[in-house]
Amino acid sequence: MNHGIEFRNISKRYGTDESAPLVVNDVSFEVPRGTLTTILGPSGCGKTTTLRMLAGLESPTSGQVLIDGKDVTALGPSERNLSMMFQSYALFPHMDVLANVGYGLKMSGVSKLETRRRAQDVLRSVGLVGFDARLPSELSGGQQQRVALARALVLEPAVLLFDEPLSNLDARLRREMREEIRSLQQRLLLTVAYVTHDQSEALAVSDHIIVMNEGRIAQRGTPQELYERPASEFVAGFMGEAVLFAAIAHDNGSVTLGPLTIQSSIRVNPGAVKVAVRPEAWLIQRNGDGMAAKLVKRAYLGSGYEYSFDTELGSVLVVSRDLSAVLQRGEVVRLGLALHGVSVVPD
Repeated sequence: MNHGIEFRNISKRYGTDESAPLVVNDVSFEVPRGTLTTILGPSGCGKTTTLRMLAGLESPTSGQVLIDGKDVTALGPSERNLSMMFQSYALFPHMDVLANVGYGLKMSGVSKLETRRRAQDVLRSVGLVGFDARLPSELSGGQQQRVALARALVLEPAVLLFDEPLSNLDARLRREMREEIRSLQQRLLLTVAYVTHDQSEALAVSDHIIVMNEGRIAQRGTPQELYERPASEFVAGFMGEAVLFAAIAHDNGSVTLGPLTIQSSIRVNPGAVKVAVRPEAWLIQRNGDGMAAKLVKRAYLGSGYEYSFDTELGSVLVVSRDLSAVLQRGEVVRLGLALHGVSVVPD
């Protein structure tokens, strides 16, 4: 067995009333050793409760939790050989960086000399050499997060858990830290379960993604599979801000979307389907055979423009990186579709 984490038919409801709704409903999945799996979904979908049951902070109503093949369902957090990094970092404000990182080792009875050595080694791995004596209040948000990450890594856990770790950082730091987390995970071959509601973050860091909705798994797969081949309207709409349009599938595999025709990359039965189109998939043409579109709104994004068009399909949102030919409000163009960013979803 090569699974670092296994969830077997896990369900969770709060309270003893059997009529109470299940927050997590018969969820099963595996996280292979040395990989990073992200649990993704909107607020209230059950992802954080799932992570807390993995950590031992919540008990499942039914089902089993296994770590490295061992049933840990009835064990507390300290008995599970895992570390968890919280959204708030939870650093001790009165302790310096070295003491924060070494706290878990100290509580486990590791000698003072060994604790210091291991803490300094892991601080080096997260790029915080020379920060030993600083207090958390003397650090930036990104540096505090690195300390929290070092504190989790120093225990050399079998499993590392992240609960919305980047939500308190600005956009630039989020990008830097997700790259740092991914790099460390791959270099140290860590088994990681990572919870977020941010689709771009999930796509950037994950080997596998589990999308949850209303306490169940809506779809699981690689980032590319979920983005390019969503299995439901919910997943298509949630991954990458896709807009869904009614369409008709034909026997030859073609799909008509208003005046446009595309070729489905998946096998679908003839009849009504939905086509998920992401904003970057629309191609703007001043002339051509595409769909007529009138520009009604535009917004400057720095790296391009976000356009809203009126079309026979209704309102269409387009993201264009072309800064050399900016469209004017009221201008009429033709819209076509690229191959990437367009997915057919069974109705």
